Amino acid sequence: MNTEPIETKIKKLPPHLKREVLDYIDFLTQKYHPSSPGERFKFNWEGGLSDLADKYSSVELQHKVSEWR
Repeated sequence: MNTEPIETKIKKLPPHLKREVLDYIDFLTQKYHPSSPGERFKFNWEGGLSDLADKYSSVELQHKVSEWR
């Protein structure tokens, strides 16, 4: 879709109406592409380093992870 006509019309609006347009776009985005809280962050990696817990402290693990990247 060519968005040029939309952009042209938005540019002509005063600032307070541009904010309303943005709010409406956010509303439409949420309405047609809702995300459940579980979709945003998945913790399926949790416990992935548990086998190293006896060998390293949590701080040491943080440093190791930085090295492994």
